[in-house]
Amino acid sequence: MSKNINRKITIRKCRWYEVCPMKRYYEAGKLDKKWIELYCLGDWHKCVRYRMEEMGKPHPDWMLPDGTLSDILRKD
Repeated sequence: MSKNINRKITIRKCRWYEVCPMKRYYEAGKLDKKWIELYCLGDWHKCVRYRMEEMGKPHPDWMLPDGTLSDILRKD
């Protein structure tokens, strides 16, 4: 017998979301929604961009939240 556990899930945006290039790329249709859902509105504390921003370390606009560099976004 399985238990149903009701959990309240609150989606809280990353504090950098409004100024992050990922938002701009997503709104322009150049970035899949999964990145926004998984990182910007989800586990943003796991986002490499977020961590680098918090440490004041420079990073390229075309770096994805998982730390990989996107040649497609770089050409933008």
